[in-house]
Amino acid sequence: MYDYAVIGGGIVGVSTAMQLLEARPGRSLVLLEKESALGKHQTGHNSGVVHAGVYYSPGSLKARFCKQGAAATARFCEENNIPFERSGKLIVATDESEVGALNALAARCDENGIEIEMLDASELKRREPHIRAVAGFLVPATGITDYVAIVKAMGTRITASGGEIRLNTSVVNIRESSEVVDVITCSGEIRARFVIVCAGIQADRLARMCGIEADFRMVPFRGEYYRLPASKNGLVRHLVYPVPDPDLPFLGVHLTRMIGGYVTVGPNAVLGMAREGYPRFSFNQRDTLETISFPGFWAMARQHFGFGVKEMWNAIYRRGYLAVCQRYCPELTLDDLEPYPAGIRAQAIMKNGTLVHDFLIRQTTRTLHVCNAPSPAATSAIPIGQHIVDLALGGRQDKLNNSGVQTREIQ
Repeated sequence: MYDYAVIGGGIVGVSTAMQLLEARPGRSLVLLEKESALGKHQTGHNSGVVHAGVYYSPGSLKARFCKQGAAATARFCEENNIPFERSGKLIVATDESEVGALNALAARCDENGIEIEMLDASELKRREPHIRAVAGFLVPATGITDYVAIVKAMGTRITASGGEIRLNTSVVNIRESSEVVDVITCSGEIRARFVIVCAGIQADRLARMCGIEADFRMVPFRGEYYRLPASKNGLVRHLVYPVPDPDLPFLGVHLTRMIGGYVTVGPNAVLGMAREGYPRFSFNQRDTLETISFPGFWAMARQHFGFGVKEMWNAIYRRGYLAVCQRYCPELTLDDLEPYPAGIRAQAIMKNGTLVHDFLIRQTTRTLHVCNAPSPAATSAIPIGQHIVDLALGGRQDKLNNSGVQTREIQ
């Protein structure tokens, strides 16, 4: 029997397991991951950005964890010789209609204690000659890194602390009693005194195994990226983002200087027909039926119908996608949009159609489930992991219940 079992080998699960062993040295722990390596899903399919915390409501866990996480990620990279570059992010208004929203974002940065530099059109042009905008601001603290390398380093620390990592081990069922939790896997049964589930896009299914109310559903949104040709590696000096829609948890198609020296464009946000279907037109019958049979999906679809149609059109027709990019980078052409792997955003939707913007955590007596860990979860993985460890070891939520996290104290 193990003291702890952690399900999920993405960056949140691995960070949690690492810090749990550091908090309780000598305890037994097993990390279960269904894939052949750690970080194969959201962790390995994102843009590698270390966010500063620009967009998040002051006082929310997102805002707090992102700022803490950016600093913690930089330290972890330095300690483990992982590439990290503080490239800075430019958020730009492409016309006067976006300036009000840009200024509101700048005010939010001030509330969140994030340093920015306001830039007019001429200064933007000087710093980024290929970008067209009427105003913007620079967030110097934003960086880029390799999150898969971070997960591998965390995995090394888990095993060095006596933890066990089991790959190719999918969970079939979870049975909880008053004393233990039995985790039934494809390769046998594992027994633990406490189980932490960080299952990403599969979070709702594992939560239901433990009898947690099914008032939310994980819905996949495909984020499609393109890579610019090598001749465009010097196109931008910073990360360049448009002003996002504040009602949506998506940041818009942006230009990202990756840690490997090349530039990507993306992602958009298109409803996925498969929870883990990265190739275009992927389809899984069970995943699709679970999405369209959920009342919250249709409520959400009605609220954001126009956005959804536009994103689908731009996904099918590259000229539409290109037009989005050309609003702030007019010299891009269709030939510049080279293939690049897509990602899947695991988005929790409540029964009333609300998109869950913050972290969502549910608990039973002997299990804890991270049911929604949206961007910037990769940036925030270290403080998120610490928060989960605190909960698992009996810490109280105090006044955090209004932040979007739903929990009960572990007994």
